[in-house]
Amino acid sequence: MMATNEHTRVLLVEDTRALATEVYDFLENQGMDVDYAETGKQALALLNDHRYDVVVLDIMLPDTSGINICQFIKENIEPMPPVLMMTARDSIGDKTVGFDAGADDYLTKPFDQHELLLRCKALTRRQQLHRSQTITIGELSFSEKQQVAHRNGCALKLSSTNFRILGLLVMAYPNAVSRQEIIQQVWGDDFPDSDALRSHIYTLRQVLDKPFATDMLVTIHGIGFKLSV
Repeated sequence: MMATNEHTRVLLVEDTRALATEVYDFLENQGMDVDYAETGKQALALLNDHRYDVVVLDIMLPDTSGINICQFIKENIEPMPPVLMMTARDSIGDKTVGFDAGADDYLTKPFDQHELLLRCKALTRRQQLHRSQTITIGELSFSEKQQVAHRNGCALKLSSTNFRILGLLVMAYPNAVSRQEIIQQVWGDDFPDSDALRSHIYTLRQVLDKPFATDMLVTIHGIGFKLSV
């Protein structure tokens, strides 16, 4: 979904405040959007509420192991973000445990911040490549790379904003996407007004659902929206 690092959203999970502040400031200065968690509990709350392009995850946390967080991500989060584990442990055995838990990359402390940046970019590109293929959900086919969507073989004429909203729903399927998450991902801090999302959901339904026998875009009251087949 993200074309360049200026739109890359990173979750940094690190309990050493000084290191976390240093990494946080560096990545933000490189144009990335960074959320920070000091504990596993905080990390899980953020992962449930937001979507990330990369998770930078320390193994040693005060309330749980980063291994447990990594396993949770790989088993429960869709779309599944790549995980970059970081730790002071550098033995092959320790790295094996991390990779077996689903880690996509491994960085040993201390590390150069520019190497961290390069690895985050590489993981994001790999994730983009994975997402570039055409995704099929029931009658719907969606290709972000080609910027096209079809339902039952018919091309859907969508505005750029509605295409992005549909993309978020496709990537989250079969889970719902909250209103807050759509607003954050599509508009960020430039959200026009409270009626903008409602208006775009209406026009998206006019294209995605109205010409067809069944509705795919479902409102989950109190939560947000999801696709259904």
